[in-house]
Amino acid sequence: MTPKDLLIRTLERKPPLPGLVPHFELVFYLTMEVFGKVHPTHRHYGQWDQMSGNERQLHRVNMADIYIATAERYGHAAIFIHPDPGIFPGTCYEEETTRLIDLIREKSGDKYLLMMHGDATYGIPDGANLEKFIYRIADEPEKVKVDAGRMVDDALRSAEKLAKHGGLDAFALCSDYCFNSGPFLSPGMFAEYVTPYLARLTRGYREMGFYVIKHTDGNIMPILDQLVQTNPHCLHSLDPQAGVDIAEVKRRVGDKLCLMGNVNCGLLQTGTDEEVIESARYALRSGMPGGGYIFSTSNCIFTGMDPERYHLIHKIWREDGIYR
Repeated sequence: MTPKDLLIRTLERKPPLPGLVPHFELVFYLTMEVFGKVHPTHRHYGQWDQMSGNERQLHRVNMADIYIATAERYGHAAIFIHPDPGIFPGTCYEEETTRLIDLIREKSGDKYLLMMHGDATYGIPDGANLEKFIYRIADEPEKVKVDAGRMVDDALRSAEKLAKHGGLDAFALCSDYCFNSGPFLSPGMFAEYVTPYLARLTRGYREMGFYVIKHTDGNIMPILDQLVQTNPHCLHSLDPQAGVDIAEVKRRVGDKLCLMGNVNCGLLQTGTDEEVIESARYALRSGMPGGGYIFSTSNCIFTGMDPERYHLIHKIWREDGIYR
């Protein structure tokens, strides 16, 4: 079976087959250190409109090569593409996305599950907009809900075009809802301004045949049941820095959806090797029983991390992440 086949079995919570538990990272940013090539999201195409068609195609091919090289080097079962429309002035988002999908498929076949960001729900506003968002909820709550519905409608229309083209398998919904102390909205407000729209978005994607992985950092425990209620295939990141215990999450909802993550990103940056190893082993032994677990960090392999730290947890995955 291909890595994609095994990952789909896991997303569908089918009994695990003998071999390694599936693994991938939402983003592996250390492509410069590992491959000597700039990661696609770190490029700036300010002169994209001035490039020849050949120049643009060379960029696309290079991006596809980086994604595939990362998956092949580290045994990733999925590739999360990042066709950022902001770096392609004057171009069509879906058009650039499908070109990148086609290139990856042409070069790697159907070996990897291809996904991209597809969230359209309210996440934690940045510092410049947090106060404005709070006032909007107080002053015009119905308008906030109308806008929430419009964002979902726009995302589903875009997904329909991608579904018609083919090649994309999944969406990762990457709006962050929680701080380490808990969700940015109270559970009651979350149920009013986020949950119904996340449920409609997820349902729409699933009806088109896409798999859905819901990502959010932070302490999700006060809204865990609401997140599960929206019916994604998988929940990431199970953030240990916010006190989320994968063993407890597995006990409570492991029969309802796949789990992914929980290897402590903070320790990868500042912990000892022993702490990193224990975090990886705890995630594996807590998440693997019965299947329905994807091994990964609690966020991503971010810029500035020592690649050897990722190589360390990768080694633990190879040694301990095996269904006998």
